Amino acid sequence: MELNEFRKAVLAGIPDELPLPKRYDKSVSHAPRRKDILTQKEKQLAVENALRYFQPKHHEVLAKEFAEELKTYGRIYMYRFRPDYKIEARPVDHYPHKSKQAAAIMLMIQNNLDYAVAQHPHELITYGGNGAVFQNWAQYLLTMQYLATMTDEQTLVMYSGHPMGLFPSHKDAPRVVVTNGMVIPNYSSQDDWERMNALGVSQYGQMTAGSYMYIGPQGIVHGTTITVMNAARKIAKAGEDPFAGKLFVTSGLGGMSGAQPKAANIAGLVSVTAEVNQSATLKRHGQGWVDEVISDQDELVNRVKKAKAAKETVSIAYDGNIVDVWEKFDEEQIHVDMGSDQTSLHNPWAGGYYPAGLTYEAANSMMAEEPELFKEKVRESLRRQAAAINKHTARGTYFFDYGNAFLLEASRAGADVMAPDGVSFRYPSYVQDIMGPLFFDYGFGPFRWVCTSGDPKDLEMTDSIATTVLENLMKVSPETIQGQMADNVKWIKGARENRLVVGSQARILYADADGRIQIASAFNKAIGDGRISAPVVLGRDHHDVSGTDSPFRETSNIYDGSAFTADMAIQNVIGDAFRGATWVSIHNGGGVGWGEVINGGFGMLLDGSDDAERRLKSMLFWDVNNGISRRGWARNEGAIFAIKRAMENNPGLKVTLPNKVAGGFTEGLF
Repeated sequence: MELNEFRKAVLAGIPDELPLPKRYDKSVSHAPRRKDILTQKEKQLAVENALRYFQPKHHEVLAKEFAEELKTYGRIYMYRFRPDYKIEARPVDHYPHKSKQAAAIMLMIQNNLDYAVAQHPHELITYGGNGAVFQNWAQYLLTMQYLATMTDEQTLVMYSGHPMGLFPSHKDAPRVVVTNGMVIPNYSSQDDWERMNALGVSQYGQMTAGSYMYIGPQGIVHGTTITVMNAARKIAKAGEDPFAGKLFVTSGLGGMSGAQPKAANIAGLVSVTAEVNQSATLKRHGQGWVDEVISDQDELVNRVKKAKAAKETVSIAYDGNIVDVWEKFDEEQIHVDMGSDQTSLHNPWAGGYYPAGLTYEAANSMMAEEPELFKEKVRESLRRQAAAINKHTARGTYFFDYGNAFLLEASRAGADVMAPDGVSFRYPSYVQDIMGPLFFDYGFGPFRWVCTSGDPKDLEMTDSIATTVLENLMKVSPETIQGQMADNVKWIKGARENRLVVGSQARILYADADGRIQIASAFNKAIGDGRISAPVVLGRDHHDVSGTDSPFRETSNIYDGSAFTADMAIQNVIGDAFRGATWVSIHNGGGVGWGEVINGGFGMLLDGSDDAERRLKSMLFWDVNNGISRRGWARNEGAIFAIKRAMENNPGLKVTLPNKVAGGFTEGLF
């Protein structure tokens, strides 16, 4: 499609005349059929809700069509209205716009739905089985039209994928404010999500899917690399190479979890990642994210033994169920150095976890047609998986929960995963053991950017600028954070050679507030003087210092009783909004599940202007230090160190610090 035709299609929004129906393309990965959960009256209401987007003259045709989609797929996606143009992150000036900020948001939306990036693109799902950008294609079309026509004096309001409309505001207000799944707290069960999503009134935005900030697997590759490297260092014996010949076993090759083998390769490990969806396995192999695919268990055992003995760096995908791998490796006495799991267990009943003993196809049928039986199969499989993992850990395997609700759902299934106190889990969250004390408490988190030109040369320039900034900061940084900075300098220098770009020209690294501000400021200056040819979008994963309140992941190393509160995430988004973010988002749900977490995010456009410089300094400082303050108040030593340092560097910052309680004054009081 020519550029002018693309622009015309975007500006048209929802077409006045019905386009021809689209055939169901079996070559594309599709979301599983959702279970039949609505009553007869609710099904009628779901169709009526969908018809609100269309003129009455089309209701007779569309009512039957939408009812059939609801019966067949458990959702109304409005496949007929899927655009004819290719969806991808185009250069920012290719989008029709009156606001450059709005054009950048269109770019980010399209990147989330790019076929090379999205898990189920025709269902508008970016990753995690249900992490949606929109609920249906009418919402997409209308949102793109609003963005193409809005000015810098308007704000687009998004309710769980639905564009409520453009409202007058001002140039320093966010261009878009996004909420996803923000339901009344007592209505956050899995079935509540199924019901409200089927009705078309709420959606699960995951973390970066519904907030337009996903950059493909690269984001999680970096986080996984940092996690795995530090896990290996943690268990290494004095004087030994912590990586060579060490075996890492895990599961999941879907949207986010597909990054695991690449991260293991960067760390220099032998890795086995099991995946039941063969199309996902072949996709990752074709993209170069995993080296080898093996379907036979005996062949897998022999290959792993050979790789460990030779101390190879190799990633192996097992085309099958992870439970079988854990059990087979126990039977064959293969020592697993590190283990985890990254199946989407926040979504256990609708495609997030596939039980052992069933084929992928059989499981998909059962979850829709016999949901209660499917639930029991999942629970049985989790009990088996935990039992096998326990055998390995008894022989020295270091197992950590990777924040996907594995331990949470395994405990609910009755698996043997509880600690002796009966309250905590027998295995730590990776945040408790690694990322919290080493990174989040000190303000280090997943800072990311996207070059809106789409030009790899611009990305190369940003890599060079970021490397220079970090190397200069290392020279004057306290010894306490030298290791964190060194890992990220190594990462950014090796980023290009690891072919991490999928979709947009994007990069990620872990940086603290100083690092983020100085990198962003250097980018802004380079845009202004032409070294970078077009604006740059800043953002982060919500999986960060301040953005997310999640007691089983991001805030699992908070021990003052506030792990289940969500003040931090809410304050984060409110503060970002009035300090200059281009768009902000707040979600119920994330990597550990609907009702289990509140998370917030932002996007910011750098255009080389003084205004952008002012906004980035104000917003990025708050975005990080909000979380450090909360972590410091929880008495986390690293955070107390970091917030004191921040106050020394900025006289305008005055944070309440905790007084230590010593001497056992509270013992014996009750």
